[in-house]
Amino acid sequence: MEGQNVRPSVGGKNAGYLLEFKNDGVYLTIYPNVGDSGLFELSDIRQLLQDNGVIEYDIIELSRFVREAAGEPRKLANSFVFPEEGLEAELNSTGLGMISAEKDENEAAIVIDVSRDRMTVTVRFDTKNGTRLPDLEQVKSALAEKNIVFGIDDEAIKNGVQSLAPFVAANGTPPCNGENARIERHFDLGIKGKPKLDAYDRVDYKNMNLFVLAKKGDVLAVRIMQTEGISGKDVYGNVVHAKNGRPIPLPQGSNVEIVNENQIVAAMDGQIVDTGRKISIDPHLVVSGGVGVGSGNIDFIGSVEVKGNVEAGFKVKATGDIEISGMVSGGDVEGRNVYITGGVNGMNNGVVKAKEDVRAAFTENAVIEAGRDIYIADVSLHSTLKAGKNIVMEDKRGMLTGGRIAAGAEIRCKVVGNQAFVVTYLSVGVNPAIEKRYRDVCKEYKDDSLRLKQITQMLNTLGKIDISRLPQQRIDQINELTRSQFPLAGKIKRCAKEIQDLEADLSKMKNGKIRVSDVIYPGVRISINSVLKNVQSEIRNSTLSVKDDQVTIGPY
Repeated sequence: MEGQNVRPSVGGKNAGYLLEFKNDGVYLTIYPNVGDSGLFELSDIRQLLQDNGVIEYDIIELSRFVREAAGEPRKLANSFVFPEEGLEAELNSTGLGMISAEKDENEAAIVIDVSRDRMTVTVRFDTKNGTRLPDLEQVKSALAEKNIVFGIDDEAIKNGVQSLAPFVAANGTPPCNGENARIERHFDLGIKGKPKLDAYDRVDYKNMNLFVLAKKGDVLAVRIMQTEGISGKDVYGNVVHAKNGRPIPLPQGSNVEIVNENQIVAAMDGQIVDTGRKISIDPHLVVSGGVGVGSGNIDFIGSVEVKGNVEAGFKVKATGDIEISGMVSGGDVEGRNVYITGGVNGMNNGVVKAKEDVRAAFTENAVIEAGRDIYIADVSLHSTLKAGKNIVMEDKRGMLTGGRIAAGAEIRCKVVGNQAFVVTYLSVGVNPAIEKRYRDVCKEYKDDSLRLKQITQMLNTLGKIDISRLPQQRIDQINELTRSQFPLAGKIKRCAKEIQDLEADLSKMKNGKIRVSDVIYPGVRISINSVLKNVQSEIRNSTLSVKDDQVTIGPY
């Protein structure tokens, strides 16, 4: 009958394979790696077939069967040779990944498992046919038959054959990847803008460490070069290659030099500026006296240190940071970071602007704008403060009285308003710089759109006239109008795109907070995320935010 077994099968699911001998041919099943089966190679299967008299088969088909391990019988050959009597029983007790040095029915079979990365060999014992433990040499012989030649641990094997518990018999040497190159900075910008402590651990607000300076020749940073990886070996003795560390370019900015290929050195005296990608030196200008009639206006590419006051009507402008030891009295100051020891009396005239932070002792009738944060040590009286992120007044009195205060994220202070109920406006949740830009762009878009509409209407009207009868001056005007409409249309399109982007930025600002550790007096008018609240009675130790389109008051 077709498909009947003509001799007993060899193997089984636990062995990882099944060889069946039927009247219509030889069938091979390769099971996935389950149960007690270990990993085996093509050479193992070929040896098994030879031992069982299967000689004529397609080696490519066999390789595919082993690789797929589908767990289903596949016809491999049409015929086989019957083994000698008595051999069949022996073959039935043989399994891949299961090698016994002695054919003893009472002896536990040796099962060898190799990890996927080929770095660990685990030996365990199959007790289906017996529990007598093999010896060290039998285990080593089984490893050798599997071509495991590296990292064999004789001591572990010696101890492992004392019980039936699995044990690690061999370990490969993993590769050691190289370390990436890195930049080691020889300065600390973390102290920047933080006041020094005197001998009694008191804060010295006259020394804020605004500048981190370097002298010509100072080493600013050193590149630690990448290292090469160290190759390893798997348990088969194959080399496992390691990855080398990645290089890194030197963060060379302006006014620095590269020395010995791996050092960044200051090429001049000045302030250290580190953007993360570049390390530079800004020239450092020191104005011994104040800025006034004697010095004139200051406009400097670098950082500026003023040892006195900035008088009314005079300007200090720098691409870097600005430190003013005295006061700003009605003058204009503009820099990257601005620190004013003596405070700002704007006299309703001067403006202090910073791309990043502004720090001052106090403000009165002043206008201060910062792209990031504003820090006021004492009080702010009747001033306009605008910060992209935070306005912080928590050091001394921390009083905000009068004026208009706007921050993109938070306002933190101790007191808002006063007992006279002076009107004080607080606004958070909208970056004032973005809001102003949005208003300006919207106005540009409106004006330009109206202008383009007028030009289009005028050209449509003139198109109905025979321009050959017009004087040359009039024709030139028409041509000029025609040319102007195209760049104007382009500008309108760009404005529309910027308006869209700004609206997206404004919509993200929904987490504004006002935190007041002492008291908010009546007369204060609050806007949080464009939700309004007028303070009618004192509010103490509070955090104000918006929930469900309502200003809520929580604990400080």
